[in-house]
Amino acid sequence: MFRKIGMALAASLIMAGTAWADPIEGNWKTQAGATAAIAGGGGGYSITLKSGKFAGKRIGSFKVSGANKYTGTITDPETDKTYSGKASVSGASLKMSGCVLGGLICKSQTWHKL
Repeated sequence: MFRKIGMALAASLIMAGTAWADPIEGNWKTQAGATAAIAGGGGGYSITLKSGKFAGKRIGSFKVSGANKYTGTITDPETDKTYSGKASVSGASLKMSGCVLGGLICKSQTWHKL
């Protein structure tokens, strides 16, 4: 009996921890004013532009690297160049950055949850 209670308590704590995390999935307003959709699947997350000049274009792929932190790749839709990227979620803000030369040169943006 104690084993069942312990397993139920552990499952509840795991579910609560997931609920407390800031979710990266959803629709985000980019700095350029377009809407980007972030969806989970295949063990990671993909980013697709839903509005604006490049609507329908997939521009990123990320995996979890820590609490509310993600690493992967991000593509500039204007130039089609892909960069190593990282992202972090804090409430309704998503800070994205793309880097070249091993992180020597980086550009970042902050997106806002819709």
